[in-house]
Amino acid sequence: MRELNERYRRTAKTTDVLSFPVYDNLKEIPGDREILLGDIVVNLHAAKRQGATYGNTFAEEVRRLLVHGFLHLIGFDHERSAYQKVKMNRKERDLQDALEAMD
Repeated sequence: MRELNERYRRTAKTTDVLSFPVYDNLKEIPGDREILLGDIVVNLHAAKRQGATYGNTFAEEVRRLLVHGFLHLIGFDHERSAYQKVKMNRKERDLQDALEAMD
């Protein structure tokens, strides 16, 4: 994960999730057919550690990271600004709540 982060984000440290979107923003995504949004890479070691820290099971933490990665695939970016961070956090919570309701 560190290698991927360094290669694609030029950050020489590990991370918990990386997203590699096909589209630059939500407006570019075609709505008339099935498409590939991109790839999400989850650091399972980080998920295990973080799950214990945040009080999540391993599966819950992996799901949290997948939701986070998915939002990046459709154009959300919490590193862009404080406003974008709040916006992404709100959307992340909405999606988590929806998924939990389906359990």
